[in-house]
Amino acid sequence: QVQLVESGGGLVQAGGSLRLSCAASGRTFSTYAMGWFRQAPGEEREFVSAVSWSRGITNYADSVKGRFTISRDNAKNTVYLQMNSLKPEDTAVYYCAAGLRGGVTIAMYEYWGQGTQVTVSS
Repeated sequence: QVQLVESGGGLVQAGGSLRLSCAASGRTFSTYAMGWFRQAPGEEREFVSAVSWSRGITNYADSVKGRFTISRDNAKNTVYLQMNSLKPEDTAVYYCAAGLRGGVTIAMYEYWGQGTQVTVSS
């Protein structure tokens, strides 16, 4: 079992930055791939970024590539999402997820956090 708690969301002006954190419980955190997804009002949940458990291989949605950076600290059981150059279209609830397989697909993640709201004003 893995429990995930996100933090770091908030209101920021366009062009600003936020860093999301996802704290995980469970001794097997380091064996899970970690991902960030987001869901805007009236939209489906979409992939943002992921990092593998072993070699730390990262993957990004085209919409955030070059602006967002995912990282993980297995010693702290925490994954981060540094978001720079934020745009109003980045406004969404951001969810942290853990999965043995990971990737870009929601179905590949077994555990989810409750989400944290990110609002970017123009």
